[in-house]
Amino acid sequence: MKFEEMNIDENIVDILEKENIVEPTEIQKLAIPLIKEGRDIMGQSETGSGKTLAFAIPMVERVERGKGIQALILTPTRELANQIEEEVRKIAVYKGLKIVNIHGGVPIMPQIKNLKTADMVVGTPGRILDHIRRGTVNFSRVEYMVIDEADRMLDMGFIDDVGRIIRNTPRERQTMLFSATLPPEVKRLSARYMKRPETLLTNRMVDPRLLNQFYLESEGREKIEMLAKLIEKEKPEKCLIFTNTRVEADRVSKKLRLMGFSANVLHGGLNQARRDKIMANFRNGRIRILVATDVASRGLDVKEITHIFNYDVPGRAEDYIHRIGRTARAGKDGKAVTLLSRRDHAPFRRILNKFKLPIKRMNRQNI
Repeated sequence: MKFEEMNIDENIVDILEKENIVEPTEIQKLAIPLIKEGRDIMGQSETGSGKTLAFAIPMVERVERGKGIQALILTPTRELANQIEEEVRKIAVYKGLKIVNIHGGVPIMPQIKNLKTADMVVGTPGRILDHIRRGTVNFSRVEYMVIDEADRMLDMGFIDDVGRIIRNTPRERQTMLFSATLPPEVKRLSARYMKRPETLLTNRMVDPRLLNQFYLESEGREKIEMLAKLIEKEKPEKCLIFTNTRVEADRVSKKLRLMGFSANVLHGGLNQARRDKIMANFRNGRIRILVATDVASRGLDVKEITHIFNYDVPGRAEDYIHRIGRTARAGKDGKAVTLLSRRDHAPFRRILNKFKLPIKRMNRQNI
């Protein structure tokens, strides 16, 4: 199936073709027809599955210029808000729609001005609630609402804020919820605020034929040395190194730089301008090695990541899946290596038990 066979506005099809996007992904095939029918949907789909276009295409077709805020997209992080804004803006250009991005870390006054003439809003819960309290945003005309990365909203403590925001929109609206996992709290949110949603399930796991997964026993001080040896041996075109904390991310990136690697760091402690610059440079290839906390594992669509290195094993088994999902995409091979110390054994066993993954032991002598 191609986009022109899905009864999509030919202007959008032309824009997609110029972006070399011709065939819809699985979530797009499932979601777009239902959204066009006016159905509420709850989509379980992994990061990078193309879900932004799945909800953006039908909304852009229907939103009209100059009739107030008709579409609201909630997302957990600033980076994801920026990414969604960019994708929506590309396909909305033919209608001249005004898309306003609302998140923290930047001055609020320009947002207040832009909201007065907005047609679509994408933003994070905290800053949107701030505008609601100030009375600087009007959601009374919202017809389409998207809750993206709902399980991440839950992890970050935003789920109650999401409910408060929803209560400031009309009851008669179309609601779309997307989540990599569907924990009970997310299901309760959908039951409370959605009308008989259609649940869409797509493959959440990376294709094991494309992703080679390994673990490497490594203790204490030698851990950073083993990581450096891995980078030298693998020569990744682009790699993400995951740590569990900001402090560790800073420490690992600093040590790699001292060892002669051009490594950068990304976590929530950096100001927004710095984070935006780092992500732009990582996407365009100016940065090859990025040390990050899990803020980078969800919702960020970065192409051509060849390697994932887990310097720390995540506490939640699902976060391992989100991390390795950054590579082996679009039919390309990828490699994930987890550095395993004694303290990592328990969370690593939880990952193995829950997902039955083919993770092989890497021979230290081969590094």
